[in-house]
Order: sequence, then C-alpha cells, then structure tokens
Amino acid sequence: MKICKMLPRGFRRPERSSEQGSHEAETAAASRTGHEDGFTLIEILVVITIIGLLMSLVGPRVLNYLSESKVKAASIQIQSFASSLDLFYLDMGHYPPTSEGLGALVQRPAGENGWNGPYLQKGYVPNDPWGHPYSYRSPSEHGPYEIVSLGSSGKEGGTGTAVAIKSWERR
Repeated sequence: MKICKMLPRGFRRPERSSEQGSHEAETAAASRTGHEDGFTLIEILVVITIIGLLMSLVGPRVLNYLSESKVKAASIQIQSFASSLDLFYLDMGHYPPTSEGLGALVQRPAGENGWNGPYLQKGYVPNDPWGHPYSYRSPSEHGPYEIVSLGSSGKEGGTGTAVAIKSWERR
C-alpha cells in the first residue's frame, strides 16, 4: 500500500528512480521544509470569537428590523382591506355588517345582489403577520368600519410590536 503525503506549494518532487526510493525522498522533503499548510487552533478560535462579536452587535438590529417590518406589513394589509371595503360599498351601497365580517369580501353574502367580488386578490382573508385573524366591526364608533390587528401579543394593549394596529390610526 502506498501512502502519499501532500507537499507544500512550489515544492517539486524529486525524480523517482524506484518505488522504494520515492517514498523515502517524499518523507525527507517534508521534514526539510519544517511546516505543513493549515490553521492552528488559536487562529480558528480568534476567527470564531470575531464572528461571535459581530453577531452580538448585528443580531439585535436585524431582529428589530424584522419586527418593525411585520408592523408595517399589518398596516399595509389593513389599508388593502379598506380599499376592498370601499369597492364593496360602491357595489352594494353599504359596508358588510360585523356578522358577515371581512369574509364578505371573498364570498357573496346571502341575499345580496350587485356583489362583484371577490374583492381580495388572493380569494381569502389572510391573517395578520403574527398569524392572528383581523378584527372587523361595522358600524364603528371610529367611522363606518374598523379593522384591528392585535399585534404580536394577540391581546388588547401592549407596546412596541405588541401594540394594536388600527384602521383609523395611520402609522
């Protein structure tokens, strides 16, 4: 069985005269150079430490941008629902009551003529970015209707990303 050892770059193998002599020449050449390619444990630990420090500085900012983008996505979805509700109003002469909810935008309400839906492009009412259903009320004390996402907490109240996003409050 023949064992090959990697030689440093730029090093030429000596001319081989026989099988036995070539193995001895490779062993002697490797011992003359005094080093082999690779990284030491210290070098690897330094690189891992630097990567860890970078992640500890950058990680929280990236997570903050992600949570802010979900709030913006919920606000944009609420605006989309408002536009669809306005189209529904133009066709039907009224906004869907609370009992029908946002589902009236994708499925014809019973006994309604003039419905030209679905008014939502996807054909279904999506949940908010946190997976909770939107709350819809009509009529409302804030206008003809209100649409609310309860934020990341899924409950009333809260701060930051847990605060409710409402159709009558612009962000």
